[in-house]
Amino acid sequence: MQLAGHRSIAGQRPCAARTAVKQVRVAPVQAGKSHKGRWSGMDAGNDTSDDQQDIARGRGMVDELFQGWGGTGGTQNAIMSSTDYLSQAAKTFNNIEDGFYISPAFLDKITIHIAKNFMDLPKIKVPLILGIWGGKGQGKTFQCALAFKKLGISPIVMSAGELESGNAGEPAKLIRQRYREASDQIKKGKMCSLFINDLDAGAGRMGEATQYTVNNQMVNATLMNIADNPTNVQLPGVYKNEEIPRVPVI
Repeated sequence: MQLAGHRSIAGQRPCAARTAVKQVRVAPVQAGKSHKGRWSGMDAGNDTSDDQQDIARGRGMVDELFQGWGGTGGTQNAIMSSTDYLSQAAKTFNNIEDGFYISPAFLDKITIHIAKNFMDLPKIKVPLILGIWGGKGQGKTFQCALAFKKLGISPIVMSAGELESGNAGEPAKLIRQRYREASDQIKKGKMCSLFINDLDAGAGRMGEATQYTVNNQMVNATLMNIADNPTNVQLPGVYKNEEIPRVPVI
């Protein structure tokens, strides 16, 4: 047997030429902090948006054939504005100037009530609901607003007009929704509270002048149920055990 350029001896394999193989180790290249990709604006730490309106960011990144109709009818336009994601129940007190008088005893009661609900106090039953009673025009709501501003709290607010509805059960469901909304704020690390204004006008009894409706009964029952289980407040029809932060109610 004879190969090209080599002679074979009977019973022996042709010798192959030995070649020295040099191993080269390639170090992985890491992108520096100055490296910016095409979608760097959506990277963690660079994305400053507080919603999921990433649709408008694709403007000009895709061929016009896939962008739909031009102008405001195109698919690159978000159908919801940023204000649609803001809570309609969150109350801010930026319009109240500093310098108003706050009763020290009143501020002390509210501060202690809110602080105790955020503390883990063993073997001590902390009330969830703080009731503030007073005559008309005596400053109950305004003093609460001043106290919330001084404490730096943006409460979730309800009023007496929301405690009645043409649909049975809607006000009770709304209370649970607002409570869970305030609980979500606490879960994000912000102090929050549920502030129900004029509860007596919406759920109270005023002699023979008001009717006792199903919604009155369900609002009172819902508040009692929340006070019994402040960390397990579910929406109607949901029965899973989900632990949520406790929310002080005023």
